[in-house]
Amino acid sequence: MPKFNIITTSTCKIVLLLALVSLCNPVLWAQENDKPDDGHQIENQNESELDSDFKRYKELFTFHPNKKKAAKDSTLYASKFIVAPIVSFSPETNLALGAGAKYLFKFRGSGNETRTSNMPMSLRYTLNNQFILFSGFEIFTNQEKWVITGNIRFQNFPQLYYGIGRDTPKSNEEQYDFVQALFEPIVLKQVLVKHLFVGGGLRYNHIFNTELEENGLLETERPAGYNGSTSAGAEFALLYDSRNNILNANNGWFLEFTHGFYGTALGGTQSFQLTRFDLRHFISLGKNKNSYSDILGFQFVGHFSNGNVPINELAAFGGDKILRGYRKGRYLERHLLAAQVEYRKKFKNSRWGAVAFLGTGGVTDDVTKFSLGNFRPNFGVGVRFLLDKEENLNVRVDWGVGDEKSNIYLNLSEAF
Repeated sequence: MPKFNIITTSTCKIVLLLALVSLCNPVLWAQENDKPDDGHQIENQNESELDSDFKRYKELFTFHPNKKKAAKDSTLYASKFIVAPIVSFSPETNLALGAGAKYLFKFRGSGNETRTSNMPMSLRYTLNNQFILFSGFEIFTNQEKWVITGNIRFQNFPQLYYGIGRDTPKSNEEQYDFVQALFEPIVLKQVLVKHLFVGGGLRYNHIFNTELEENGLLETERPAGYNGSTSAGAEFALLYDSRNNILNANNGWFLEFTHGFYGTALGGTQSFQLTRFDLRHFISLGKNKNSYSDILGFQFVGHFSNGNVPINELAAFGGDKILRGYRKGRYLERHLLAAQVEYRKKFKNSRWGAVAFLGTGGVTDDVTKFSLGNFRPNFGVGVRFLLDKEENLNVRVDWGVGDEKSNIYLNLSEAF
């Protein structure tokens, strides 16, 4: 079985970012007769030209399916279909290259009170010999009376395994491979207040084509689902979302709660229950609450499972979203609690920004055993580059530190 192909990462990320900036940097394309009167004019002109160059560059990858109709009909939203190359990096995937498409639209008659529906799709291939097809969609009907959200994922994902528990040693490390097919649509209806939605859906998570290290820890321990599993069941869902921007909020609350019942009736291989929640809050520290110059973000997540839980449904500690600095799945258990706070700074008259984050989390096999003394810390800093002003979409590079090592992450959009 092939091992992970680890390459030197810092050079790759620096070159990629510099290439992106250079491609769109108007200074490189300045004409000889551009002679502003003073430094202030140079700054303003460069910023204006930079915006213009980014728009031209973005338009190369953007299609407008209903542009002519929307120009004639004010009840139509000018939808966008964006296709672009993708570059990302995380310790779980190494360097990943691929292509992505995103469809941004609103239903006829939706105004400013309705947020833009987002249907993305990405296909990536990584230097760890993984392929990942993913879509995390969010669709709003008129006046946000209904929300349709969910995930679609199909991937071949070699992963590292250290055992199950909160104190598994790094020396246990071994690789196991599997293919995953996940389909999770959820439909929610607005109830009581503007931003509150209640509903439910189905979740189907199929793990197959597993390959284990011969006589390794996983083959010896044989936890539920170690050689493949199917989770099939119904979910109850609750959503509260008052964020002003889905990709990068500067104010508002977000709460997503699901509780799923899984069994054999719909073709599942194990019977268990799974509860997950994700709570976020964003505060703008500037004088204007809509300012993106200084933002404080908070996140608190939980994952709780009961019954005959397959290994791929256990709580996985770490990742590029929360507990950055730990490889995802470094610790596996039935229950997880984690929290983080992040300070985001955008530099004046610039597309550049920086962040600093601090967090902690822990896993346990019994919720009564959660203790702050058993939680593991993480912290780190990052750099941001504003790629799309309209969507406030950033390229992010984060350096996260855990209790064993540090990791670098390169991706689009914020961690939360």
